[in-house]
Amino acid sequence: MPKYVIIVAGGKGERMGASTPKQFLELAGKPILMHTLEKFKQTIPSIEIILALPENQIDFWEELCYKYDFVNTPHQIVKGGETRFHSVQNALKLVTKSSIVAVHDGVRPLVNSETITTCFNEAEKTGNAIPVVDVVESLRHVSKQDNSNHAVARSCYKLVQTPQCFSSEIILKAYEQEFDTAFTDDASVVEMLGETINLVEGNQENIKITTADDLLVAAAFIK
Repeated sequence: MPKYVIIVAGGKGERMGASTPKQFLELAGKPILMHTLEKFKQTIPSIEIILALPENQIDFWEELCYKYDFVNTPHQIVKGGETRFHSVQNALKLVTKSSIVAVHDGVRPLVNSETITTCFNEAEKTGNAIPVVDVVESLRHVSKQDNSNHAVARSCYKLVQTPQCFSSEIILKAYEQEFDTAFTDDASVVEMLGETINLVEGNQENIKITTADDLLVAAAFIK
């Protein structure tokens, strides 16, 4: 079955404390975003990559592709929207055939091939799949109403990663919905249709690079 991945890269670098958007910061010799695109192409050579970027960052990305001779990972570029939801919605216009569609964060360059393959395979069998990992820290629930707090069982919770994979029929229908602030990721958009979300094992290194410390951790993982 044909496969797509929509890679969403709309960061501004504010929490990173950098003037350059975080997806363009260098990691092990090239921008973070290039590592991300390459991982999918290496894992599934036939995959079609759609990159959603803010309109004012497209020229800069093209300059980086020229600078780093980034020619072996073909991809289409679409203009990002006001929110992540709208960016994915724009990218889905390029999904033209019955397929499995993944959505992945541009700043998760350390997703491994096993996680990618597992997500696509499960989505092909059941219609959707999202990768998760166990919570290893203790958790407490805080009530804003009375400022109370209490311990909760971490075994009842999972940390959600990307890529989140769906049959094209399901995700295209899901993104016909109006935007809702309750949408935190693609799974929550699909879940609003009444779909049951299937969980698969992710990989612990698959962190979302958001802060300067995350960048250091990612560099250590690559080494």
